[in-house]
Amino acid sequence: MSEAMVVSSLASESQSRSAGLPTGMPNAFGIPVVPWRDPHVVSPEELSNHIARLEQACLASPRSADLRTALGMAYAVNFEVYKSMDALEEATAIEPQHFWAQMKYAELHYRLRTLIRAEEETLKAVELAGNPWQLSAARKQLQDIRTLARNSARNVAWTKPLTAPALVLSAMMLIVFMVMAWR
Repeated sequence: MSEAMVVSSLASESQSRSAGLPTGMPNAFGIPVVPWRDPHVVSPEELSNHIARLEQACLASPRSADLRTALGMAYAVNFEVYKSMDALEEATAIEPQHFWAQMKYAELHYRLRTLIRAEEETLKAVELAGNPWQLSAARKQLQDIRTLARNSARNVAWTKPLTAPALVLSAMMLIVFMVMAWR
């Protein structure tokens, strides 16, 4: 990485911090910036403060896919899956051509082990990749998803109705109840 790119990245990050903007805005490489390197060492207070700042920034800029993506990532670090899913879905709806929103949405599905959907969403991210690094990251995630699907995880697609098994189970329970009541 060239020195000019590093200086530009650091300058934009320090400007956003000094201006009071949340650190979820993308840096010079288009990657959303988070205030920590390792999500396992961030304190709950710091994380909740960061989420609150991002929520306020999203209210101030409702059409920002970058902020929604950063908010979705912060929710995911805080184990708030539904809020993370909502924020990332909003980001992809606001800007369908946003690589990082699509990539993080696909990653959330991957981490939730909904592998069929994760593969579909990651393929969209592959199509949106704007540089070789993004393409490499998306392909690596796609490779991991396919390996996991092939080797260890069972993908159940709920395509069959459960009416017959439910009726059989109900009948069996009714018979057991009647036998117990008769005695």
